[in-house]
Amino acid sequence: MIARMLAAALSMTATIGLAAEAHAEMILSQVIVDLWPDKPPRDDIEVWNDGEERMYVSAEPFEIVAPGTPDEQRVAAGSPEESGILVSPQRLILEPGERRTIRIAAIGDRSANDRVYRVAIKPVAGPVTADASALKVFVGYDTLVIVRPEQAAGEVRGERTGRTLRLTNAGNTAQELFDGEQCDSGGGNCQPLPAKRLYPGATWEQTLPFETAVSYKSAAGSTLRERQF
Repeated sequence: MIARMLAAALSMTATIGLAAEAHAEMILSQVIVDLWPDKPPRDDIEVWNDGEERMYVSAEPFEIVAPGTPDEQRVAAGSPEESGILVSPQRLILEPGERRTIRIAAIGDRSANDRVYRVAIKPVAGPVTADASALKVFVGYDTLVIVRPEQAAGEVRGERTGRTLRLTNAGNTAQELFDGEQCDSGGGNCQPLPAKRLYPGATWEQTLPFETAVSYKSAAGSTLRERQF
């Protein structure tokens, strides 16, 4: 058994060693699609083949259940009527330098909370035409899609215990927390704090450098607030 595994490993090493790398370069126009109720329920992602070979691309949608929580699950999206998302087309062939669009659309009524999806857009293996063995290098993207509720309400609650800050999204739509800062008791030595996308029902905890007040900006779409915790 060990001898067979060693032979297989040596064979793989030899193949990789002889391989000529073929780079499949794919570029996307955007990696986040945010569908608000006051705008069209669809958006397009432009896919560009910046390589020198024909490219085969797949776009596979998944729904993220309970995002940002310990119960988070990634579930393959079924029919658009069931999953609430339409991705079209899900298969592309791009010639070198060619650009095409993938449409992302929300289907059906909006739910009371965000529906969050990931669309895996990636090149897939096509024919290898080189005379020698070839190792193709593929780089894909896990694009984020957020379908906002009809009545979006953002509420971030904070709890402090000494140098521990616990933030909870008690609203029904994702909040972007950024430009966080905390200064020492003298108002100096100000330290930047990490940014975070906080989904509804999710909690985020961090240890702070000081026991003083913390400032953050929170945003959902065009709504911007400054918060202190």
